[in-house]
Amino acid sequence: MTAELVRGQNHPLPQTRLEIRVSAGTPIVAGATLGDEQGRVRGAEQVAHPGAPSLPGLEVSRQAAADHRLAVDLEALGEGVHRVNVLLALPLGTPGPSRFAAVAAPFVAVTGLDGTEIASYTITGLGAESAVVALELYRRQGAWKIRAIGQGYAGGLADMLADQGLPEAGQLATAIQDAIALGVSRSVAAPPPRTSDDARVRAAGPGASGGPAPADAQPPVTPPQQAVGDGGPINYAHPRRQTSTPPPPAPVAPPAAPGEPAQPVAGDATGWSMDERLYNQVWGMFEDLARAVAAYRSAVDFADSRMEQEIDRALSDPRGRMGPAGDQAREQARAKREELVARAREALDRDLGQLTAESEVVEPALPPAYARWDNPVWHAYRVPMELPMALRIGDLQLPEQPELRIPMLVRLPLERGLWIDSGRGGSEAAAFMDSDQVKGLAVDTAVAIAARLLAVYPAHEFAVHVIDPAGSAAARLAPLTRAGVLAAPPAAGAAGVAEVLARLIERVDLVQMAVRAGAGADALPPGMDTAEQLLIVNDFPHGFDDRALNQLRYLADEGPSVGVHLLMVADREEASEYGPVLQPLWRSLLRLTPVPDDHLADPWVGHPWTYEPPLTPPGSRILEQVLGQVGEARAAWPR
Repeated sequence: MTAELVRGQNHPLPQTRLEIRVSAGTPIVAGATLGDEQGRVRGAEQVAHPGAPSLPGLEVSRQAAADHRLAVDLEALGEGVHRVNVLLALPLGTPGPSRFAAVAAPFVAVTGLDGTEIASYTITGLGAESAVVALELYRRQGAWKIRAIGQGYAGGLADMLADQGLPEAGQLATAIQDAIALGVSRSVAAPPPRTSDDARVRAAGPGASGGPAPADAQPPVTPPQQAVGDGGPINYAHPRRQTSTPPPPAPVAPPAAPGEPAQPVAGDATGWSMDERLYNQVWGMFEDLARAVAAYRSAVDFADSRMEQEIDRALSDPRGRMGPAGDQAREQARAKREELVARAREALDRDLGQLTAESEVVEPALPPAYARWDNPVWHAYRVPMELPMALRIGDLQLPEQPELRIPMLVRLPLERGLWIDSGRGGSEAAAFMDSDQVKGLAVDTAVAIAARLLAVYPAHEFAVHVIDPAGSAAARLAPLTRAGVLAAPPAAGAAGVAEVLARLIERVDLVQMAVRAGAGADALPPGMDTAEQLLIVNDFPHGFDDRALNQLRYLADEGPSVGVHLLMVADREEASEYGPVLQPLWRSLLRLTPVPDDHLADPWVGHPWTYEPPLTPPGSRILEQVLGQVGEARAAWPR
C-alpha cells in the first residue's frame, strides 16, 4: 500500500535505490542537498542542482520542467550524509509564476526502480513562497525513513539554502538560476524511465533520467507523430513482451578516463534480447537529441527575451535613450545574451558529441531490420526465420546537427498504413523538382520499404500485391517483379483494381469472422494465404471509382488488425475532387515523403524532424541482391 503522507509525517523506506517523481503542472526546478546529522549542508559540493546534477548516489534534472525524476542510491552516499532534502523552486526571470500560490499544488512520490510507489505527498498551503523543501530522507539508527516537510521560503533559493547552514547561499542560488536559464523547459511531460537495477543512467544530455522503458515493466515509448493536420499521434512502440527467463545482461561500457564520459556501447539499454536492447537504445538516442535541442532552443529564447527586457528597462527613461548611456545599455544587454547563448551552445555541443559517438558505435551493430542499406550487414543477409521487433523506414535529423541521423523505427507487424506523398506541394524540396521526378522517387521509396518488409519477414509469412492502374510505374517496380517476390503481376486497369481489392477484402472479412468466432486457421477456406499482406497502390486515384474508393478506405481501417496493410503512392491534390470524403483515409495513414522533409513531430517537445527516405545509395545493387535471396527462398518453400 502507498503511504499518502501529510506534513510532518514519516514512513520507513523498504529499499535504498529509489526514484523521486515530481509533478507540478508548470516548469519548476528540482534539486537536493546532502546534510549531516544536524541537517547542515557544509558546502556547495553537497548540493545537486541543474548546474551540477550528479553527486555520489544522487542525480537530479538538468533543467526546469513540469515533471521530474530524481535518482537516489542511499547506499552510495557518503558516510557523513544523514539527510537528503528534496528542494523545489520556481525559476526566476521567466514569464511563468513567481510564487507557488499561483500554481497547482506540487505532488511528490517516492518509488522503487520498478515504479512501485512507496509514499506520496501533495504540498498544500503554499502562498508567497517561491521555494520549498518538499521531502526529507533521513537516517535513524541505521535505517532510512522519509518525512513530508513542505517548508516554503518567500525569499526563494537563497533563504532556503541559508536556512540549511550553507555558506554563501546567495552566490549558489544565483549560480543555480543562471544554470536554469540555459535549459528552460517548455513544460513537457517526462517520458518513462529507462532505468532498472541493471540499466544504465546516461551521463549527459537533458534526457539523463528518462527514456524508453523496459518492455516488461513500463509504458512503451512514443516515436514521432505526424505534424498537426496530418492526423493523430502514431504509436509504433514495441509490445510488452513476457518471458519466463530473466533478460541477458546488457553489455558493459569500457572504463572511461578520469573526467571523461563513459564510452558508448551498442546494446547497453534494457531488454530481453539484443534486438530489444538496440530498439530501446535507438529510441533513447532519439529522446536525448530531442531534449538536448529543446534545452538549447529554450535557452536561446530565454536569452532573447531577457535582452529585450533589459533594454526596455534601461531605456524606459527618455533622457537615457540617446547618447553613450543608451548605447552602453544596449551593448551590455547584447553581451549578456551572447554569453548565455554561447554557454547553451557549449552544453549542446557536448551532448551532441556524446550522441554522435554513440551513433558511430550503434549504427554498425544494427541488424538488417534496423540498418541502412549501406550497412555491411546486408552483404551477409540471409532470409530470417523469425520476425524482428521493428523495421527502419528512414532517418530523422534536426538542423542543429544534420549529420546525426537517428533511425526511424516502426513496430512490426505494422499498426498503420503508409502514404508516400508524390505531390510537389508536399514538401519544400519537392516544390523545386519536376512532377514526374517526384512521382518516380515516390515509387522508388515504396519499393525500398516493400523490399525491407520482405527481407525481414520469414519467406512464407509476407506477400505483396501491387495496383498500378496505368502501368506508369512498371520500370521502377522491376526489382520486385524480376525477383519474383510479388503474389501476382501488378494489376492494371479498372478491372485489375476491382479484382485485387475484392480478394483482399474477402480475406479481411473471413479472418475477422474467424477471430470473432474463436476459430483457428483451419476454419478458413482451403488455399487462402494466411501470411501478412501488403498492398502497394500507385497513382491513386487513377483507376478508382466510388466503389473501389470505399473498398480502399475499408482496407485502410480494418486491414491492419488482421494482417492486411496499405502502402499508398499518391498526390493528395490529384484526389481533391473527392472533397472531404477522403479525409479519413489520409488521417489513417502515416505520411512519408520521397525527399527529405520536416513534417514529423516528436511527442515531447514538438520539434519538426526532417525525415529522409530509405533509398539505396546511387549505383548500389544491394536491394536487388536481397530481393533475389527472398525470391529464391519463396520459390523453395513447400506449398
